[in-house]
Amino acid sequence: MNSALSRPVSVFTEGSPNPNSMKFVLSVELVPSGLSFDYATPADALVDSKASPLAVALFGFEFVRRVFIASNFVTVTKDDETDWDEVMFEVKLFLKEYLGEQKPVFSQRTMDANTTKLDMDSETVQKIKAVLDQYIRPAVETDGGAINFHSFDEPSGTVKVQLQGSCSGCPSSTLTLKAGIENLLTRLVPEVKLVEAEGV
Repeated sequence: MNSALSRPVSVFTEGSPNPNSMKFVLSVELVPSGLSFDYATPADALVDSKASPLAVALFGFEFVRRVFIASNFVTVTKDDETDWDEVMFEVKLFLKEYLGEQKPVFSQRTMDANTTKLDMDSETVQKIKAVLDQYIRPAVETDGGAINFHSFDEPSGTVKVQLQGSCSGCPSSTLTLKAGIENLLTRLVPEVKLVEAEGV
């Protein structure tokens, strides 16, 4: 390995409410704050708008079933048969080497497509996103997942969000959505009446 191109990367792990998902927290930023990418299949990692060589490489491990990439962590969801004790060190080492060699996390097209999206929101949508970013996202990221704004329907006051990472398919995510997220958003943004999860 060329030492001129390498950088030290530390990786530590945190469990999540979903026993099959493990959060690998890194000492480097992977995506700008507010962006995250969820890959349910290897094919997802090849789609133009979210292409990720890192996700493709992680799907190379036969036990990996889902990959989620956010600010400074990767949540990997494994199959039911594999034990984390058997494979955790291998994934940590892989991430350390891959990112240490500064290999690409995303294609340039992915970054270009997603940074332009952030500039075209109405005032209400900006408020909703601010609440999600400041109050809700940090709590969800602690569990190895993420929440993303999907859409806001003004006439009905319905916000749709996407739950990703370890939150996808986690039994407690619906409760979190109604008890926590909906309460907070309806209180802080009066235009919001209802919060629903998109694609869950």
